[in-house]
Amino acid sequence: MSEEEEEKKKGKEKPIPMPVHVKFEVPEELQSKSLEALDLARTTGNVKKGTNESTKVLERGMAKLVLISEDVNPVEIVMHLPPLCEEKGIPYLYVKSQKDLGAACGLNKGCASAAIVDPGKAEEVIAGIVEELKAIKG
Repeated sequence: MSEEEEEKKKGKEKPIPMPVHVKFEVPEELQSKSLEALDLARTTGNVKKGTNESTKVLERGMAKLVLISEDVNPVEIVMHLPPLCEEKGIPYLYVKSQKDLGAACGLNKGCASAAIVDPGKAEEVIAGIVEELKAIKG
């Protein structure tokens, strides 16, 4: 029996490693809060869905918050987003699944990333999310 099989038998599973493009862990509570904010911004403001549109508004410095999915395959699709956000000084965070992100964008399928351009009624919520992100990143 291999060492890995023995650990599984004992109930000690190895922790799932973070995807390569994920630079920091985002708490579940903050993820759900940001998905709700994205949904509210979609209905009352302006949201860009997908990596291409997110990249465009990022390069123009128009995004207020960017959400990136962790389960993107291949990761090269979204790998450029965190460095671009940092370069432009735009806050970003990760959400666990493309399906959740797509649903918050009003889509019936997954979405690799989304950018909030005009928060609309979600402005205060997004300001709170940005403050929490600053605390997480240090």
